[in-house]
Amino acid sequence: MAWWNRRREQTVPIPNVEHKLVCVVDASLKMGKGKIAAQVGHLCMEVALGLERNRPRLLQTWTRKGQAKVVLKALDSEEMHLLIDRAKEANLLTWSVRDAGRTQIPSGSMTVIGIGPAPVEQVDDVTSYLKLL
Repeated sequence: MAWWNRRREQTVPIPNVEHKLVCVVDASLKMGKGKIAAQVGHLCMEVALGLERNRPRLLQTWTRKGQAKVVLKALDSEEMHLLIDRAKEANLLTWSVRDAGRTQIPSGSMTVIGIGPAPVEQVDDVTSYLKLL
């Protein structure tokens, strides 16, 4: 059976409203454009695969609404951790990518976090003060 046809138990109702994923990059790491693109790509894959495994109805809702993604920047790792805490307090999904350290930045550095996908208003409650990358 194909992965998109698997039936799974979904316990949380998914509102039929616009959803988005916010990707937040740690600006203090001073990554190049290509490195940022790769790290955001890693995050999006992690989100899609994680949702497919654990929240397929949310993945379906987000996909049907166009898989909206916004990339923002945080000042440093401290702000990234604060965002994760705020998102968890708001019952939002959080994701993170840590670098392997093979190129520009130290191994284990948290390069990008994801918040959502979730209804736009809920994500904005946590991230609206951040600037676009």
